[in-house]
Order: sequence, then C-alpha cells, then structure tokens
Amino acid sequence: MSGILLAVLAATLFVKWQDLGRSGVAVLGLLPQGFPSFAFPVIPVSDVLQVAVGGVAAALLAVSETSVLSRAYATKTGDKVSANREMVGLGMANLATGFFQGFPISSSASRTPVAQAAGARSQLANVVGALLVLVLLVYAPELLRYLPDTVLAAVVIASMIGLMEIRSVGRIYRMRPAEFWLSLGCSAGIVVLGPIQGIGLAVLVALISFLWESWRPYSAVLVRVDNLKGYHDVSRYPHGRRIPGLVLFRWDAPLFFANAELFQERALAAVSSSPTPIRWLVVAAEPVTGIDVTAADMLLELDDRLVSEGIDLVFAEMKDPVKDQMKQFGLFKKVGEAHFFPTIGQAVSSYLKTHNIPWVDWEQAQ
Repeated sequence: MSGILLAVLAATLFVKWQDLGRSGVAVLGLLPQGFPSFAFPVIPVSDVLQVAVGGVAAALLAVSETSVLSRAYATKTGDKVSANREMVGLGMANLATGFFQGFPISSSASRTPVAQAAGARSQLANVVGALLVLVLLVYAPELLRYLPDTVLAAVVIASMIGLMEIRSVGRIYRMRPAEFWLSLGCSAGIVVLGPIQGIGLAVLVALISFLWESWRPYSAVLVRVDNLKGYHDVSRYPHGRRIPGLVLFRWDAPLFFANAELFQERALAAVSSSPTPIRWLVVAAEPVTGIDVTAADMLLELDDRLVSEGIDLVFAEMKDPVKDQMKQFGLFKKVGEAHFFPTIGQAVSSYLKTHNIPWVDWEQAQ
C-alpha cells in the first residue's frame, strides 16, 4: 500500500516540476470540493425511456461484473460468496447514491485488483479508501491535481494482470472447445462493441447455448448390468439386460415447448426398437425439473397413443413439484396415481408382479 502511494505522489511531483500538463500530457486535474448535496431525482417524461434503457444497461453491467469478479476472488482466497447478499448491497448502495447525484455502483474490476496488489486483506480497505477520498474532497482537492492519467492507467493494468488466467483458458479448451470459442467470441464482442453491448451479447449467446442444450438434451434407454447397481444407459452398456416387455426411458432436461416433440419421438423410438413387445413405458423422470402446457398436451397425446397400442405410460422418480404441475394439467388423474412410483426399482417390481414376468435379477441370484 505504501509503495503505491509513494509512486503516485512521486509521479505527481515530477509532473508538477516538469509542467507536463502544459505540454499536452493529460492530468487528473482538480477534484470537486465538498460533499455532494442531497437532491430528489426528478426525471422529465421525455427522458424516462432513455433513463430506463441506460438503467437496465448499467444494472446488467453491474450484475455481470460483480458476479464474475466475486467468483474469481473467492476461488483465489477460498472464501464463500453470497450472491443474494451482494445484490442487496449493490441495490442499497445504488439507491443511496441516486439521492446524491452519484454514478451507478458496482464492484470494480480495476479497483479490486489495485486494492489487493496494495495489500488489502479485508473489506476494511474499502472503508479506509472511502475515508481517504472524503479527506481529499474536503481538505486537499488539489493534492493530485498534476497526477498523469497514464499513471492511474498503469496502476490498473499492472494490477489487472493478476486476474488473467491463461492456464484456465487452456484448460477450458481441452475440456470444452465450444465454451472456449464462445468465451473468445464474447471477449471480442466487448472489445469491438464496448462493455455494455459486449456483455449483452455474451448474455444473449449464453441463453441461446442453454436453450440449445435444453432443446436437444441427452436421453437414454436404461438396462440392468450384472454386478453393477442401478440402471444404466444401453449405449454405454450394450451387454446390459432388458426386462421383457418393459422400456425404461430417461430424459435429462425439463419438458417444455421446444423439446416436447423430440421427447415423444425418442420415447416412441425406444418402444419400437425394443426386441420384445412392450407393455409398460417407464419414464425415469428424476432429471425433469418442470413441465409446461405444451409438454403436458404432448404427454396427453402420447398416453392416448400408447393406450391404443396396449401400453401403459408410467413415471418413476418424479419430483413432487413436477408432480404438482401434472396435477394442474390433469395428467396425474388421467395417467393414474398407480402409475407413479418413487423409484425405478419399485416400478420394475410392480411391472414384474402385475404381468407375472419371470425375471431373476443378478442381486437375487447371489
């Protein structure tokens, strides 16, 4: 901390002595003296839209910068971060500064590295910094008048170098090349378009990526594997045993309008590809976290089609909130409460008992 202060003061005295300000070197200049006055913000009707757009952009930038910076430093220091508490703190600070003609507040990707490089170890450093700023504003607004802007930029750049994680970027490339190129594209967007537009582009791309993964999620037909507990993907264990007349179908995503038709296609494909005539289609629904109206209509249509072919639609491991949604849509009553099981194992046992299927599991054979 003392080293940085001495360097800044030395640069200030040097510039004053050389009088570089008159030679075209940009300097900090005079600070506004005194405390900001209280003023209730009154916005003309003609400026409401412009202020709203700017406010949304500032909020997006503040949330993005705060979340990224807090996670980066939490990883370095081993601390835990409460996103909710940080957002509450930002909201209260911005609410207060709005009555004193201040700028929007967020965590700073420049101030935080500078504080850490100067030796800060706790939030007390922010309190000390705020008190120093108050002292400068009230008693010494001319102290840093001749400080070159390049000195401030150099301090920020030198401190920000510590946040560059080249190894982490290489690690992302090795594990998920798509995420690597996505991060490079978003970084280029910030450089080319500016911070607000670039972050907006990054958020949009992230949402599109999330929707794409939810649009075409992973699904699997489950089989029983000898000497391995549970039920497993037949594509990973092609030697696994299928229970005659039963298809165990797992869907690893919420069910909503974008993937409802694909769910139906894959479920029917699992039924048609079975080596034996099917009596039950059991949906392993533990990964399903929600169902919308379109997906509910699809399930009603699927149930009607399966019933016409003599096949029962059954659900296992469905979460209670999702089950409540099915009750709202009328699916729970139509499918029947008896066709909902808390585990896949109980669904299998019920199927074997109902249809008197001869089946000896490897655990029973031991």
